[in-house]
Amino acid sequence: MTDILMPKATAVWLVDNTSLTFEQIADFCGLHPLEVRGIADGDVARDIRGVDPITGGQLSREELDKAQDNADYRMKAIVSRHAELLKSNKPAPKYTPVSRRQDRPDAIMWFVKNHPEVTDAQIAKLLGTTKSTIESVRNRTHWNSANIKPVDPVTLGLVGQLALDELVKKAAEKKAKDDAKRGGPTLDAAPEVVEELVVEAEEPDAYKGSHTAESVFGSRD
Repeated sequence: MTDILMPKATAVWLVDNTSLTFEQIADFCGLHPLEVRGIADGDVARDIRGVDPITGGQLSREELDKAQDNADYRMKAIVSRHAELLKSNKPAPKYTPVSRRQDRPDAIMWFVKNHPEVTDAQIAKLLGTTKSTIESVRNRTHWNSANIKPVDPVTLGLVGQLALDELVKKAAEKKAKDDAKRGGPTLDAAPEVVEELVVEAEEPDAYKGSHTAESVFGSRD
């Protein structure tokens, strides 16, 4: 099946103007058969105006005729250049199974303890969580803080080892660049402190050399 423009509007037109089955329309439009049935019953897409996929260049008359003659036939959409251009290149949000969502705070704590150079935005993107959740884990304000323990996200099965290594590497490189821009830590005051200590250590010797018993009380001779 090829993605088509305005699938619900197309389904409305096919329901109203053809003898296709709900399954055929659902397959062509990328909808669930029950959703198509809801369109036919007037419970779904009630205010949507139907769009003819034939005049829109997304379906040929020959394909429609074949499908109407054979309920088992599944129509093939015409590849639309406009549909391809309108497709989003943005990756789908990361989905974490419900059974593993309770493990995410442990993975967050692992990052907080072992890789503070990784930003909250990077953690959120990798684990499919939110910055507020990360902050609550870090500040121990999470509702389940008493049971949260740092566990490697790879061990938890939340991410792959390669993805984790790449993220940590990028974060380390960025931190190194930021430190270089700031000039890194300085120890300018250290030589002066050492010099003062040396001078203070020398003063008692100088004092002893200039004031002897003979110079203070005089010679017996």
